[in-house]
Amino acid sequence: MAIFEEVTRKRSKARIALVGPSGAGKTLSALLLAYGITGDWKKIALIDTEHERGRFYAERTDFEIGKFLYAPLYPPYSPDRYIDYVQSAAQAVGEDGVVIIDSFSHAWDNEGGVLDIKSEIAKRQGKNDYTAWDEAGKVQNNLINTILSARCHVVITMRTKMAYAMEINDRGKTVPVKIGLAPVQRENAEYEFDVVLQINREHIASASKDTTFLDSFCGVITPDLGRQLAAWLDKGEEPVRCADCGKVITPTSKLSVKEIAERGTEKFGRVLCGACAKEASKVTENEQSEAVSE
Repeated sequence: MAIFEEVTRKRSKARIALVGPSGAGKTLSALLLAYGITGDWKKIALIDTEHERGRFYAERTDFEIGKFLYAPLYPPYSPDRYIDYVQSAAQAVGEDGVVIIDSFSHAWDNEGGVLDIKSEIAKRQGKNDYTAWDEAGKVQNNLINTILSARCHVVITMRTKMAYAMEINDRGKTVPVKIGLAPVQRENAEYEFDVVLQINREHIASASKDTTFLDSFCGVITPDLGRQLAAWLDKGEEPVRCADCGKVITPTSKLSVKEIAERGTEKFGRVLCGACAKEASKVTENEQSEAVSE
């Protein structure tokens, strides 16, 4: 049975997607936004899949950019390699830092990406292009969930492609009609993020999805926008985390978060999630057995 508690705002990390065509300024926007959020270039790590174009922004005095952390990601662009880079970057910048993934599109349709993985699965005996999506979809979901569970702020960029539909015009002819910009990623991937900013070729960003206060935002991305977001996200109460694994404690069918925290502190001297509490109990039992045998 689910446990419901009175809702409160909690402190949270930024989960932002910047979407736009080539030349829109996604990398620069991500860097400026990240600096506004953290206020320290040394706490920003850029994962670069764009043939090291991120180096073009190193110490750019014209944009007031300092020395940020940087790692190029070369092919294959497999989800496992993305996960490894994201986890390493998150450790490097710390909980108050920002990891930038530039770009997330390569994890989908480039060498070693999810589409390649799906194609390889489809070649197996008993599999086809349709049934392969069950396994490939789990790979994609694991990648998304790993990014969203990072303990620092995350900003990703995604390229867009033009989307068209065939419609009948006023003369009765079927013609292609532009219906918008579609990110190069799995359908609706951008909506896994809390804030999605669409950037056009004039470098103007507008919010296509927002859970903060940016639903009416339309303008050039600057560090000030990052500072406003950081202030808003920091207003909530800090969530309770497991002392061992760092995961946020969630209520069970029998215990509230407060009760879990109190029990862990009483029994182990620290707050533990269910999985870590089991491990801690095993350690305690082994220690007691060894003491008896002695």
